[in-house]
Amino acid sequence: MSLDSDNVRVALTGSILLAPVGTTGPTDLATAWGAGWVDLGYMSDDGVSMEYSTDVEDIGAWQSLSPVRRVLTSVDMTLGFTALELKASTITAYFPDSTITEVTADTVWRLDIPAAPGPDERAVGLEWIDGNIKNRLVIPRAEITDRGAINLGRSSAVGLEMTVSAYASAAPEIAFWLSNDPAWALAA
Repeated sequence: MSLDSDNVRVALTGSILLAPVGTTGPTDLATAWGAGWVDLGYMSDDGVSMEYSTDVEDIGAWQSLSPVRRVLTSVDMTLGFTALELKASTITAYFPDSTITEVTADTVWRLDIPAAPGPDERAVGLEWIDGNIKNRLVIPRAEITDRGAINLGRSSAVGLEMTVSAYASAAPEIAFWLSNDPAWALAA
């Protein structure tokens, strides 16, 4: 067994970005996120949770007590986070199909929250950094599918807890992950 503490990573800082579906994500680590990508700003100190799961269906046979085959039936990938900045991009992500209008010039705005919002698919980007190690995850097609309670109190920040679910797109991948982590180098 080989143990190497240099391969242990921490996400010291990062960003969640949203864009309209079809917006091109970066294909390298040096290029800035292009036009259309909006950084949601500060996240809670819990950071971002990324989950990837698969479900299988067992196929049994009369002649066997254990499955003779397993068939992949679903793949699920989600990102969970709590946005701490209450701004147009986070509020309209939390409340799909909502609109913000100016009531009084530069001082009062109104958020109209629809009773029956429609689908609100977006491209999602996640970037995180550990020293010189940079990672980027791009989900070309996703939707915010779960929202936590908005807690209002004097001892903590108001947060918008959201879960993003990745959807299959035209490509065979559900997402792609870029990294300059030397631990990823393929063994010769």
